[in-house]
Amino acid sequence: MWWIYALLSAFFAALVAVFAKVGIKGVDSDLATAIRTVVILLIAWGIVLAKGANSQLAGLTKQNWIFLILSGCATGLSWLFYFRALQLGEVSKVAPIDKLSVALAIILSVIFLHEKLTWQEGVGALFIMGGTLLLIFK
Repeated sequence: MWWIYALLSAFFAALVAVFAKVGIKGVDSDLATAIRTVVILLIAWGIVLAKGANSQLAGLTKQNWIFLILSGCATGLSWLFYFRALQLGEVSKVAPIDKLSVALAIILSVIFLHEKLTWQEGVGALFIMGGTLLLIFK
């Protein structure tokens, strides 16, 4: 079941690139990111409230807060840089390079989370990195 959510994530991430490229035309990329963030904030809290998941807030640990805040900071910076890249470059180049994050996530998960790396994952990460280099330096 997880893979269905992953495929949906990929599909909507692709739409982000296309919609954003059209939406940022003539707009400061940081302003565009801020507008997008408000929309995401409303949607996310609407889902949390509809599910009643907000009752879990009191049970969050200090570690939960620290790492969720760090994740939020990383997300914000990623979005700011992504929108600026989309403003300056073509979607067909920016979006695939952005997906270098997949290979980087594999490497970071091995280093910091001590996840096991299979040879297939390693080769896949190398292909992603190689493809990224081809797009940048072609």
